[in-house]
Amino acid sequence: MLFVDALTSALREELERNPKLVLLGEDIGRNGGVFRVTQGLQARFGAERVVDTPVSEAGIVGSAVGLCLAQMRPVCEIQFDAFSYPALNQIITHVGRYRWRTRGTAPMPMVIRMPCGGGVRAPELHSDSPEAYFCHTPGLTVVMPSTPADAKGLLTAAMRSPDPVIFLEPKKLYRHLRGEVPDGEHVTPLGVVRTVREGGDVTLIAWGAMVEVATATADALGQEGISAHVCDVRTLSPLDEEGLLSAARATGRVVIIQEAPRTCGVASEIAALLAEHAMYDLKAPIQRVTGFDVPHPYFSIEHHHRPDSARVLAAVHATLEA
Repeated sequence: MLFVDALTSALREELERNPKLVLLGEDIGRNGGVFRVTQGLQARFGAERVVDTPVSEAGIVGSAVGLCLAQMRPVCEIQFDAFSYPALNQIITHVGRYRWRTRGTAPMPMVIRMPCGGGVRAPELHSDSPEAYFCHTPGLTVVMPSTPADAKGLLTAAMRSPDPVIFLEPKKLYRHLRGEVPDGEHVTPLGVVRTVREGGDVTLIAWGAMVEVATATADALGQEGISAHVCDVRTLSPLDEEGLLSAARATGRVVIIQEAPRTCGVASEIAALLAEHAMYDLKAPIQRVTGFDVPHPYFSIEHHHRPDSARVLAAVHATLEA
């Protein structure tokens, strides 16, 4: 199943299972969304459950807050990653705080879905990787799958969570990645890392579209006789600390790969976690391979911005030689 079809499957099955679930977003009904994730769902479930909204991200998320207060379970679609910025006030001020503000009496069981990252030759403000903004916001769970199976399983778990989930979908994977997906109900627990492969020489930690880069790098390292352990973070907040520490201890040498800019990113948080709790297990300084501290460039040169296997290989060799 394609990555995009796995997401559609999760939405369709949960709409059938839970009558309180409602989808909100720009062009998600008649058009099926800009990436066609919701294609066919309005025709099947009606315009009252798959709602075409005005072009107002703050309005979409604000409406979802009201729906949560009315005991509904909204799933919002933000058309592109950077389009979420007009809704940051709602997300930070209300979505992340309502349970705390009301002493647990008013949870916010909503999902905010958005495509993220580059690799599809999109224009400015269509290829950001904004996960750090949301991970820094208390009260939010932040998820980014890397396989079709996890796209379905993690989205299903997000739609059943009692708390708000920011669900980031690497747009590079929508129609690029195909994989096995379990039939019927499939739930992947939030907050648990996935071991992609085991190895003994160096640990590669990644999430989203960068897991494919990590896996390709591991294949190249295998040709050199180097065994790479690959760890998929999946849930970026809260982090699976024990899972990440175990992955680091498997080899003692760590390279973290993120598509987002370098400064104050999730890779920095993971590096700090490992330095604090696995210092005596590390054999070399932790390496980070990231995007650059600049706006995502125009599509003609975006391949220079996104981490690739060549950059990861260089970081691996540096940590092996340290």
